Amino acid sequence: MSTTPLRRGDWVEVLAPSEILATLDDAGAIDRLPFMPEMARYCGRRFRVDTRTERVCDTVGYSGSRRIADAVMLEDLRCDGASHGGCQAECRYIWKEAWLRRIDPQSRPRRNVAADELDALIRRVSATVQQTVGEGAGGQRRWSCQTTELLNASAGLNTLDMKTYLREVTTGNVAVPKFLRVMCKATVWEPMRKLRLLTAEGLLRGTGAPAEAQPALGLQPGEWVRVKSAAQIAATLSPTGHHRGLSFDREMLPFCGKVCRVKKRVTRIIDDRDGRMINIKTDCIVLENVVCSGECSARRVFCSRAIVSFWRECWLERVEAAAVPAQAEQPVARSA
Repeated sequence: MSTTPLRRGDWVEVLAPSEILATLDDAGAIDRLPFMPEMARYCGRRFRVDTRTERVCDTVGYSGSRRIADAVMLEDLRCDGASHGGCQAECRYIWKEAWLRRIDPQSRPRRNVAADELDALIRRVSATVQQTVGEGAGGQRRWSCQTTELLNASAGLNTLDMKTYLREVTTGNVAVPKFLRVMCKATVWEPMRKLRLLTAEGLLRGTGAPAEAQPALGLQPGEWVRVKSAAQIAATLSPTGHHRGLSFDREMLPFCGKVCRVKKRVTRIIDDRDGRMINIKTDCIVLENVVCSGECSARRVFCSRAIVSFWRECWLERVEAAAVPAQAEQPVARSA
């Protein structure tokens, strides 16, 4: 394998199960970053590198941006939660370069993956997926994945260190025009955050007078909706930017007024902070191709995680299919 770091646009092949097994420690990880069971199905398959993990946001302690060394993300591959209790967060996989081989996309694919090797890999990496915390009947199940281990597998970045931003350009993650556009905005956000004119987590502040409860829309996958205006949404939020416990992130603001399609209803996700499975009993909606861009928050500039946004139904209004514009805008997960 080449020792030259992978860059955006490079083609790679995920190694065979036995080759990946040889890279893992007893916990099924490299440098505390686990290879997850859901990733095993991609062994032997080919993908294009989307981005290096030079900057990823911390959703555990909200400490700012962090770096995961020697790792990349491939296209828009996301976890389906099949080995993690059906978690619906759809986090992007992080791939250590040691699990990949750079290839010529025109070259002949390698042999098929051996079933016994695949089973051996899955058994190894499944061993640490969950554990019980506490004894007896009071014990609680805790899940472990790349997201819950992100703090352990990454290093913090200094907000004022310009080199950490420039790496986005030098590694090929971000084109120069986008870099200049985002950095110009970031130089305004950071002073505002320090003056507490922006919430630390980048949440939209509410008006302090939440709107009265609205009838549930009962949205289902495939339906079309229009995201309400920022003012309408702010009226439903507390001063800390929450509605019935769910926050409205500033990264969601660019979608206000846009027409999008409902992807699914979310009922369970793993809590990044402690690995608990959260069963969501109230309305929580995911819209197709609507994710965090890392372009609207001071401490998440150039984050490559493209985290899926969660929506309350009161922030949306149903649009009949016949009224959907022919070219309804569907945002792209992440662009250079």
